Parts: sequence; C-alpha cells; structure tokens
Amino acid sequence: MKTLEKTKITVETTINLPVEKVWKYWTDPKHIVHWNHASDDWHSPRAENDLRVGGRFFARMEAKDGSSGFDFGGEYRKIVPFRQIEYVMDDGREVRINFIQDGTDTIVIEKFEAENEFSPEIQQEGWQSILDNFKKYAESAGRLEALHFEIFINASPEAVYRTMLDPQGYSVWTSEFNAFSKFVGSWDKGYKIQFVGEDENGVVHGMTGIIRENIKDKFVSIFYTGVIKEGKEITEGPETGEWAGASENYTFTTQDEGTLLSIDVDTLGVYKEYFLTAWPKALKKLKSICE
Repeated sequence: MKTLEKTKITVETTINLPVEKVWKYWTDPKHIVHWNHASDDWHSPRAENDLRVGGRFFARMEAKDGSSGFDFGGEYRKIVPFRQIEYVMDDGREVRINFIQDGTDTIVIEKFEAENEFSPEIQQEGWQSILDNFKKYAESAGRLEALHFEIFINASPEAVYRTMLDPQGYSVWTSEFNAFSKFVGSWDKGYKIQFVGEDENGVVHGMTGIIRENIKDKFVSIFYTGVIKEGKEITEGPETGEWAGASENYTFTTQDEGTLLSIDVDTLGVYKEYFLTAWPKALKKLKSICE
C-alpha cells in the first residue's frame, strides 16, 4: 500500500545580522519567549531547550487574555551549529530549519510538514508571522536588552492593576525613577500615552508610545515610538534615539490569594544598571501602597 506524502510548507526571511547572533536568538529560551507568537494577542510565557541530538524543546503558547493555550514541543534529530536544525514535533511532523550566511545577512528557511486541521495557507501564514516576529526581535535585540522583574503582592490582580495605572498611584510608585513622574494620555488599547518627569531645572523629558494591549487585570503592553525632549514629542528622525521600538509589559497573575506581578522591559545597555536598581525599588513601593 502506497503511503501518501505529507504536504510540506516553506517560510523564509532575511535578517540583517550575522548567523552567530541569529542562532543565539533562535535557540536561547530567554530570547525565544520574546518572539515565539504569531500575533500581539498571544505570547509564549515559558520555553525550554535542550539543543542536542535526542534533546527536547518545549514552549507554552497562550492567548494573553487566558482564553486558550497549548504546548508546542518535540525532539531534535539533527543539529549542525549555525547551519541547520531538524526536529520531530510531538505529533510526528518533521521540521527543518536552514541558516544561510549571505554577506552580513542571514537567510532563515523553515520547512515543515502540514497538519490536517487547518488549510496549508493558514498554516503558512501563522508560521510566517512567527518568523517575521523573530526577524523583528533579532534585529532589535542588538541594541535593546530584555530585563525581567517580578514581585509578589498580597492583593488581588484587580487591586494591583487599578493602583498601578491610577494617576495618583502611578506617580507614587514611579517616583523611584523621577520625583515628578506622571503619565499623560490613556491606558486604553491603541491610544497614545506619554511618560514624563522633570530634571533639576524643571525641564520636562520622557518617552512617548502607544498601548499595544490592555487586558484588564491581566496584561498591559506599551510600545515606545519616541521621546520627549524639553517638553516636545519627537517620533521621527535621529533625535528619537534608540528607544523607539522598545516594549514594556506588565503581567498580573493570581498566586496564593495574591498577585505575582511580572515586568518585562527593553532597555539600552547604558541604562541597564540603573534599571536593575530602580525597578526593584519601584516595585517595592508599589507593593507597599497596594497592601
């Protein structure tokens, strides 16, 4: 009896980075969690990767509103560092990824066997979206570093969410960043928001962005589009600096009758040590006003 050949789908992208960096961003779990999703209303909160022949990988993929989710995993069959990865998914389908150095760029070609539930067109679109997210993340990761902070607060997610985003509460906990800190605008999804403070001369500086996602009591995502200099918003040209494209995410998770608040924020290397000191202080102050 002749076995039917499975439909194979190919997705591809070109990344403006050398293959060594592309390989690192593709295989390191601390990077995987930032790009492994097809749309902004999904995310990948956990990832594990045992990068060796016979080793297993795992990623949890969830809708940010908690409505659905699934585990994605498999076993590696072939590893050629900086060139090729082959694995078999837990449902038996095979995947091959080639990394091709092209001058200063890297071409990533991913070929996978289709499943039967969705059309090949839908599957190609979903896998291509994830690959496009990877390209976007990899090309920005060289200048921005992702930092993670978390704190347990003995209050409900509803109370923490409300206090954190309230104008008065916001100015209190963010005073660790600037004594005159405040926001101007709306926390509603799709709206512009500015985060400003004053220097020692009373001159207003800060950052401007949009709310990419706001799921009440669960998740908030800020996407920065520029800066505020001397009270003026700058979103075009070199004066926007390297902050444009950075993200700042707040995740509220029920834990032990309280809330585990997780913060994921992009930062420039020059500000890393500052944030490593200021964010824990700010979260400690938030905890005190919530409890």
